Amino acid sequence: MTGEEQRPGTAEAAVRRARFGALPERIRLEDTVEERPATVPDPARDAYDEDEWLVRTCL
Repeated sequence: MTGEEQRPGTAEAAVRRARFGALPERIRLEDTVEERPATVPDPARDAYDEDEWLVRTCL
């Protein structure tokens, strides 16, 4: 290695400083989370049938 390659003012250091010299912009937590229901609610599934337990347990 020559003395010129070890100096902190080399082209590689300038490229590295240009790429990594600043932190990226902050991202709000609200922008990183997506909320949506896992399934579409089925109204027929929630309908109560009082004889259903008979079919499930007795047959």
